[in-house]
Amino acid sequence: MSYLLLTLLLLPLVGSALVFAWKNPASKFLALGIAFVQMFLTFYMLSNFDFKPTVDGVLQYEINYPWSQFIKSNLHFGIDGMSMLLVLLTNILTPLIILSSFNEKPGYRNTFYGLILLMQFGLVGVFTALDGLLFYIFWEVTLIPIWLIAGIWGQENKKIAFTTKFFVYTFVGSLFMLMGLIYVYTQSASFALTDLYNANLNPSEQTVIFWFIFFAFAVKLPVFPFHSWQPDTYTYSPTQGSMLLSGIMLKMAVYGLLRYLLPITPEPILGISGQIVLVLAIIGIVHGALIAIIQNDSKRIIAYSSLSHVGLMVAGIMASAILTVKGTLVIEGAEGAMVQTFAHGINVVGLFYCADILYKRFKSRDIRQMGGLAKVAPKFAVLFLLILLGSVGLPLTNGFIGEFILLKSVFDYSGLAAIFAGLTIIFSAVYLLRFYGKAMFGEGDEAILASAKDLSTVEFSVLASLAVFVILLGVFPQPLIEMVNSSLKFIFTSMMN
Repeated sequence: MSYLLLTLLLLPLVGSALVFAWKNPASKFLALGIAFVQMFLTFYMLSNFDFKPTVDGVLQYEINYPWSQFIKSNLHFGIDGMSMLLVLLTNILTPLIILSSFNEKPGYRNTFYGLILLMQFGLVGVFTALDGLLFYIFWEVTLIPIWLIAGIWGQENKKIAFTTKFFVYTFVGSLFMLMGLIYVYTQSASFALTDLYNANLNPSEQTVIFWFIFFAFAVKLPVFPFHSWQPDTYTYSPTQGSMLLSGIMLKMAVYGLLRYLLPITPEPILGISGQIVLVLAIIGIVHGALIAIIQNDSKRIIAYSSLSHVGLMVAGIMASAILTVKGTLVIEGAEGAMVQTFAHGINVVGLFYCADILYKRFKSRDIRQMGGLAKVAPKFAVLFLLILLGSVGLPLTNGFIGEFILLKSVFDYSGLAAIFAGLTIIFSAVYLLRFYGKAMFGEGDEAILASAKDLSTVEFSVLASLAVFVILLGVFPQPLIEMVNSSLKFIFTSMMN
């Protein structure tokens, strides 16, 4: 059934070309239709996907054709549980992100929607590529459309500065990753993922490669102190650009850590390198949360919140990796990170859309200039609260189980580290409930509130869809855990050998 994966890869690329070519306001409906077909195809593939824990390391829907014997690289794609989770996230969020723009009138709209579909093509390629060179190519493909989206439709007086900074950070990081992968390739039989895993690298070489590749992922996540591009980029990008960046694009780095970095360079994890990454992740948790507390710009609150939540994901992954390389197979931290990756994607997209809705009502992102919206927009108040509570990690919401597993994994490694990591839960409640309280309650401008309306059909459709996932995955998180279990067992077992 490899044709299904081939269709999944090519549909957004072909769709992007069609949308680019159709210079018509109705191009948004074509883009939305293609994105929905992609989503339904993903659900069909999921319904035929075997992710039982007994099928360790088995790929499904595999495509493998030689394309360059000179550099020993194949067009090799496949899906395991970890890939399936992230492809599912990508193809659920993309149609909702497109739909969220239907009340807007962006200039060059066919270009805008074509770039979103082109980015979807790159993301699916990243999550399914099983060849190091192919992974890098798709990694770079995703940079071009998001850079153009931010640069063309971003905030006019800020876009040159923040898009330049974003591009330089991510492009330089990607070059370091390419150099690392090329060196590993020279010590192995080909760019095939299994050959990269078995490369003949001594501990010193592994340490250098670890930092080269980690730098690219640290920038993309981002991990403290490589995060300075993030707040401005998230704040001044158009809402759909912020959604794509935070909801899906940073998940490429979480995936890269688990799929490439840790299995290729397990030795440094036991030494100072593993400790440094864990400490940086915990600093990011606390730093992001503290900065979010004092922010008044709604989008910057969400940006720093994302930095804090990503830090917890990295801390959980590294805690499990260190214990595994020591000789005890522990995958809980990686499981928690993958579950939280999915939950964070849903929640952060919802929060950015809520921030956009607030901006349209109050004509400001400053939460001090908001207030009282709950009494005139009750549907928005309820859906905003559900998505916000998911991000806080309230039990029976999608953010709870991932955070719980992550904190347990960090605690299993170090009680002291878990104390600092646990601050993310306390602080997130502080800054997000402050955000909600300022916007929805209190005394607002009566003139603004008199003209403010509750959710439009488009706004309600997007937020209600996201809220369904917040509740559904909070009540039934087990399918996500089972989906990634066998993949992570295979990866972490390879680190022990």
